[in-house]
Amino acid sequence: MNITEKTRIELKQELTKDLEQEAIAFLNYHEGGVIYIGIDKYGTVVGVNDDDGDMLKIKDRLKNNILPSVMGLFDVESEKHEGKDVIKITLASGSEKPYYLKKEGMSERGAFIRVGTAAEPMTTKMIDNLFAKRTRNSLSKIPSPRKDLTFRQLKIYYEGVGKELNDQFATNLELLTKEGEYNYVGYLLADVNGNSIKVAKYSGLDRFDLIENNEYGYCSLVKATDQVLDRVKVENKTYATITYPKRIERPMWDYPAIREAVVNAILHNDYTSEVPPKFEFFEDRFEITSYGGLMPGMSQEEFFTGFSMPRNKELMRVFRDLDMVEQLGLGVPRILKSYGRECFTFTENFLRMSFPAAEPLTPQVTPQVTPQVESLLRVLKTAMDRDEIQQLLELSDRKHFRVAYLTPALDAGLIEMTIPDNPNSRLQKYRLTALGEQFKRDL
Repeated sequence: MNITEKTRIELKQELTKDLEQEAIAFLNYHEGGVIYIGIDKYGTVVGVNDDDGDMLKIKDRLKNNILPSVMGLFDVESEKHEGKDVIKITLASGSEKPYYLKKEGMSERGAFIRVGTAAEPMTTKMIDNLFAKRTRNSLSKIPSPRKDLTFRQLKIYYEGVGKELNDQFATNLELLTKEGEYNYVGYLLADVNGNSIKVAKYSGLDRFDLIENNEYGYCSLVKATDQVLDRVKVENKTYATITYPKRIERPMWDYPAIREAVVNAILHNDYTSEVPPKFEFFEDRFEITSYGGLMPGMSQEEFFTGFSMPRNKELMRVFRDLDMVEQLGLGVPRILKSYGRECFTFTENFLRMSFPAAEPLTPQVTPQVTPQVESLLRVLKTAMDRDEIQQLLELSDRKHFRVAYLTPALDAGLIEMTIPDNPNSRLQKYRLTALGEQFKRDL
């Protein structure tokens, strides 16, 4: 794979001291970007000697040297290119721009923006404009409605992936306001809260005949997500039919794609208005509605292309810690592999995804084949007339051949006439059908 520097791609031969400013430039850029360590500016793969050590350094530097916090806005992973280890850093466009070097502050020496293939210093005017547009009403700045929060469920989930939350977890996961009180992120992840996610089921094609209305919530958002996914698995029935020579199965929905859609809706929902996402099953489709619409500054084309701009980066960080989401920007492209853009509907305040249910499979009956028909299939290789077939089968009785061999094979759909509109044509020949070919291979 030949990689070249572009507006969204930065190549670095080795880990250098200007990593933070390159990262800041992508965080302030409306499409984010990717930094490769171990590929020089000409696209030549040179590799890195200690990818594990370098990745730890990168995570530490991005976490501690950039403000506002960028946790949940970047991925660091090792890839093989031409047999060599290369580090890939994926950065999302942040919602709390401008991002800047901690030691330089929000100044021309600390804030950068991607221009072409370079990280350029931002002017004071650009910094002031971005700061004026910054999302002030983020979840991390909203105090929790309750002060007596506990996190037993969250700790169990972390232990389940081999991680442990220490005494500083609330600070590390950004669950506190500047005043040291629990924020709304902590509230959503706590064992008990007022957030509830509705999962409804209707007997028809509209919202008239409600047959089930379940609420998953009042618990950690992580647990609630698991409960919704479990319900999706129950509703995702599998159609099956027996067709020679195997059983064919097809689920109502492509679960990996639906799972991405469910998790994305929960992660990117705007909880500042206390409107949770909603999940609805109809006879012909599964609908997901989340509140908030597209992130400000993001176009529909950027959304479909996979550019990532997490609305709730603190929640994103936790879900990634728990392996509930993968690399930034993969969710929507994965959904589009199974379902087209027409499944998405955007309004000013909502995003709705509608996934049509697969049609039931038409059952097919396995043909009942007699030893005589098996013998015919074995000798029939190309289109042959009946005399040629009888000669290969060493049969002289034309009526016996027709009754015991030819007609049953035709009725079973294993062979067909080359001139079906004139069955008695003197030029008539017989050949194997696709089913006959398959059956013959299995003999």
